[in-house]
Amino acid sequence: MKFNLRFLFIALFICTISIAQNKGTISGVLTDKETNNAALPFANVLIKGTNISVNTDIDGKYSLNVNPGNYTIVFSFVGYETKEAPVTVKADETVVINQILSSGSYTLKDVVVKSTANREKETALLLDQKNAVVIKQSIGAQEMSRKGVSDVEEGLTKITGITKVGSRGLFVRGLEDRYNNLLINDLSAPTNNPFSKIVPLDLFPTNIVGVIDVYKTFNPNIYGDFAGGTFNIQTSKVTKSVTKVNIGVGYTTGNSFKDFLLSGDADSAAGFFGFNGKDRELPSFLGSTATRQTFTTEQSLNSVSGDKGFNVSKSKSPLNSSFNFLHADKFDLSNDRSISYIFSLNYDNNFAVREGVDRTLETAGHLYYNNFVTTEYRFKTTSSALIGVNYNTQRLKLAFNSLYIKTTLNSIKDQLGELNQNGVNNTLIRTNQLDKSNYLNNQLLGEYNLTEDKNQTIKAGVSYAITKYEQPDRKFYSGTKEGNDQINTSYGGNNFLRQYLTVDGDSYFSALAEYNLKFGSDKQNKLTLGYNGNNSKMESSYRFVSSIGGTFTSDMNNIDARIISDINSGNVIFNESSNTTYKVKLNEIANAGYANLLWKFGESLEVNAGVRLESTLKETFYRTLGSFDDPYKLKKYNNNYVLPSLNVKYLLNDTSNIRFAASKTYTRPVVMESFPISYINADNTSTQGNALLKNSDNYNVDLKYELFPTAKEMLTFGVFGKHIDNPIERTFISNATSGTVTTFLNSDSANLYGAEVEFLLGLNRISESLEHFSFGLNASLMSTKVTVAPTYESQDEDGNITVKNSIETHHTRSLQGASDWLVNSDLKYEFNLGKDWTNTLSLVYGVFGKRIFAVGTNGQDNTYELPVNQLDLVWGSKISEHFDIKFTADNILNPERRLEFGNDGTNKITESSLLANSYKKGVGFSVKLGYTF
Repeated sequence: MKFNLRFLFIALFICTISIAQNKGTISGVLTDKETNNAALPFANVLIKGTNISVNTDIDGKYSLNVNPGNYTIVFSFVGYETKEAPVTVKADETVVINQILSSGSYTLKDVVVKSTANREKETALLLDQKNAVVIKQSIGAQEMSRKGVSDVEEGLTKITGITKVGSRGLFVRGLEDRYNNLLINDLSAPTNNPFSKIVPLDLFPTNIVGVIDVYKTFNPNIYGDFAGGTFNIQTSKVTKSVTKVNIGVGYTTGNSFKDFLLSGDADSAAGFFGFNGKDRELPSFLGSTATRQTFTTEQSLNSVSGDKGFNVSKSKSPLNSSFNFLHADKFDLSNDRSISYIFSLNYDNNFAVREGVDRTLETAGHLYYNNFVTTEYRFKTTSSALIGVNYNTQRLKLAFNSLYIKTTLNSIKDQLGELNQNGVNNTLIRTNQLDKSNYLNNQLLGEYNLTEDKNQTIKAGVSYAITKYEQPDRKFYSGTKEGNDQINTSYGGNNFLRQYLTVDGDSYFSALAEYNLKFGSDKQNKLTLGYNGNNSKMESSYRFVSSIGGTFTSDMNNIDARIISDINSGNVIFNESSNTTYKVKLNEIANAGYANLLWKFGESLEVNAGVRLESTLKETFYRTLGSFDDPYKLKKYNNNYVLPSLNVKYLLNDTSNIRFAASKTYTRPVVMESFPISYINADNTSTQGNALLKNSDNYNVDLKYELFPTAKEMLTFGVFGKHIDNPIERTFISNATSGTVTTFLNSDSANLYGAEVEFLLGLNRISESLEHFSFGLNASLMSTKVTVAPTYESQDEDGNITVKNSIETHHTRSLQGASDWLVNSDLKYEFNLGKDWTNTLSLVYGVFGKRIFAVGTNGQDNTYELPVNQLDLVWGSKISEHFDIKFTADNILNPERRLEFGNDGTNKITESSLLANSYKKGVGFSVKLGYTF
């Protein structure tokens, strides 16, 4: 198959370039009058009365090859006035026609960064979607700003088939985070969190993002590791000088000005800006190798001194706040050269109080094992910085980007109720946890035109990233609550246990190299040959410190004084209790070569076919229970994939397309889903990685119809299907000794079928009085069916593998994480309050259907996630040339987020409520003021 494709490419290439025609050329530059005649990229240049057209490049340049004759050339850009110009073309001659376009009566509103490229506009993205050969959708800075979006993750939920699920990332067509992939400026990017497949996209502020392209179908130049969506974040580009500052504050009902608990290290100026946690790192005297060391009195005292202890401070939660600074400039040099730079600095924080129930079931599945009312105090900070430099000449483009993201999540979680069916209803567990991450990604990209007519180009890029994820000194204790703030507790067991989890992404390399050749009579065919790949090295450390001692009663918020007293009197002993499985090393490599051929058959049919040969290697080095000096065991997982893809586009007329796509891809599990680590919680629940997880093989097919009635409108309808071998799914296993264990398994196979519809229409179609209104909606309907394998492989802590009968309750069911339906919509109203005072008002709504959160086992039914109705209101106002303001009311309906036990298993639940977990986010109100210098 590989050799046949190679010969096909060579034959097509030779046949095409051998056809010489004496054509003429029309070329020129389009500029934007509204931006002081800056280049206008992605504009449309059309020969009137034909389907011969081309888009301007990033520098506003275009070129058309046509037969000699008289023509009318049409220049257009969505939202701009259309211009026409007559032209006479002679053989072997070039006619230069430059054109300036103005927006006419169209006024651009609510732009995040004035200097960003025009592709960030909603109308430009519609044109890009219409002209693209592959099936993709995009969202830009303008649309995210209009809809009140503060981060990339929230922005992507406005795209058809995508929903955000709490802290579990994005679901695309019902497929969880593990089925997604991320590119930043076309280069592969690592995750900063081993519990997530990709970097949580809520960490990317829209300030640093120009456009996000979403691919729900495969083409060979993107990695084969996805079945849901591949997100390609294009960082902001510069077209002119701009400096802008935004300051925002936010109030959330049920959260702001409420009683709030914080650990001592977070209740400081350093903690407010996310620079806390240094005092919570593993004590230096324990060294880098785990032992069973007993602490001396001095070491024990040092471990609870200052902010290292179990005390928490009690105050009132303040308003949420944010700050954004952007400075960008562009310099035009001689000989059509330019250099530009962008610097962005962003910070935001959020104080949240989550209250609700938290329940697990006992082994038989009839009664609650744990039954808590939970109150969690969450203080989250995100800081990011982007430095970008671009250098452009007529034939060369160079770009350097450095992206840094730092996050902290300080949380105090109180679980009050019954633990382990102990019959005591005032058992209290307090968990004091800090999650922090650091992420640095440096990129260098280049593109060079081998020929002046840009018919041959090469593109290359390389990136180097380092990441660090920590849960330093995650500590918890339990006892019986007495009065308001008193607790009766004891040392020993899992009480006063301290965990130190670190996952170091020591290095992550990513590279790409691509050659493109345009050929054919009108240079509308293209051959692409390329390589991309990545290599990562990761190491984890999971250490424990426990205590032995007696019983005591203390103020739960100021418990360190009693602990210090007991240390001095010898009533408590601290020691390291790590086991030999504390350290795991992971190496992953992916290398791929690809070939792709775009062929235009006449003026209506375009076929884009290609193949990707991708090789992956996963090496896990780990120890089983035994000695700390035992050599590492190696689990090696090597795969070679042949991944074909086909994209067909048929142009019905100037405003509508039919598209078809088919491909094969694969899916690797999230790091912690397959890591041989048992992650332990204070309530005896745990998460256990399954080192025996296999990659999924995915077979995908899509059919889509698109209609673009006007420059601002769109209507699409599509159907899709997927067959997945070895789908990866979450499940709960009840364990008589250790409570509920969350783990992961491969089912035998899954089939998904669905339909998607999306439209964006101006309401002037109903009445001229509604000319300032537009309405957009996207919806998905889906049906899934999973077939469960009769047996599965299990591995114990000693590494022994056994084959067991399936423990799943249902042998056929829906796919875990998949909703049968989901809807996103928005209503936009644009109006003016003065000559220069422009406004955009948007009402945004989204909802998804009930779906399986965890697969049921051992006779218990599945656990389900219930629908959530999200309604947001955004008012963006451009007051003057310098000032703008944005008001947002989000989560207006304030629905309860709920997980619910199903009761269709063989083990019936006899409790009065099936509610497993619940909380409300509250209604958020925020104001952001911006000033542009």
